[in-house]
Amino acid sequence: MSTPVKRFVAGAVCPRCSSMDTLRMYRDEEREYRECVKCDFADTMRLDGQPEPEELETRVNRLAEAPEPDAQPLLFHPNPGMSRTDH
Repeated sequence: MSTPVKRFVAGAVCPRCSSMDTLRMYRDEEREYRECVKCDFADTMRLDGQPEPEELETRVNRLAEAPEPDAQPLLFHPNPGMSRTDH
């Protein structure tokens, strides 16, 4: 695989640092890339115009479900006969 040719975009302004003439673009078979040589801003876009695939739902990014209205929390109390070193 050959390295892509990176070309500066004349008059383009970086969306992060607002510097002019610091953005360069290049592409591969699937994506077009732009990056700022001053602040390390980077962005990509698919060449086929399709939207980016949605993030898979996991327990980390899903909205928290409200507990049932009559649910009671469980309280765990330490065993009074056990000290911390008796594990």
